[in-house]
Amino acid sequence: MGTRPSNQNAAESGSTAMHELDADALQAKLRRRVFGAIARPKPLHETVVERLRNMIVEGELASGERLHEANLATVLQVSRTPIREATKLLAAEGLVDLLPGRGARVSELSVEDILDLFETIAGVERHACELAAERMSERDLDRLQRAHRRMAHHHAAGERQPYFKLNHEIHLAIVEASKNATLRGIHASLMSRARRARYAALSSRARWIEAMGEHELMMTALVARDSHRAGEIMRQHDLGTALSIVAALRPAAPYP
Repeated sequence: MGTRPSNQNAAESGSTAMHELDADALQAKLRRRVFGAIARPKPLHETVVERLRNMIVEGELASGERLHEANLATVLQVSRTPIREATKLLAAEGLVDLLPGRGARVSELSVEDILDLFETIAGVERHACELAAERMSERDLDRLQRAHRRMAHHHAAGERQPYFKLNHEIHLAIVEASKNATLRGIHASLMSRARRARYAALSSRARWIEAMGEHELMMTALVARDSHRAGEIMRQHDLGTALSIVAALRPAAPYP
């Protein structure tokens, strides 16, 4: 004579079946959904490089200042190894000078270096701007306009750091919109060296206002697909930044 399962066993059996059905239903739902990649934390040395780069660009570490590994390791709460690795990478970007047997220091900005660097950037960005005016998609242009409006908001609010971040992204986006991989590579190398100087130019309120006006004119030219005008405005914008930096670096003339 067969035995009937107890009420407890029946309940457990029913629960198991329900869980199995739930799992199947969940898997079916997951197959229908599109998931973005899970964001992974940056490797420690990348985080240290980014923080030290920002400290140099924003003037927390001044030109010519020695980089003491032990002090920086304490401030950033890391060991000295990622500090040492970051210093080497920043030296390759031109932000740090390695001193054989004596550590490293923040590289100094000379007038000649600034003029040479921005003369080159002006040429590269002018050509990229001309190509972008001709080649960028409407989607590229829309993204650029939205970034420009956010930057204008930060400018009106006197918010220097977020303005600078968006300004940098806009310059990169214009070069990206040129659809020229060689230009992008050259530009990336130049901008890593120029970021500190470009940030320093914002210390002049007059130059900041002037630069925002130049970006307004540039956007108008890009919207009109006027490649020649957009390129020339970009060139003058870059050269104006260089002159502002040079004026800040040169000591004021003594009174007669």
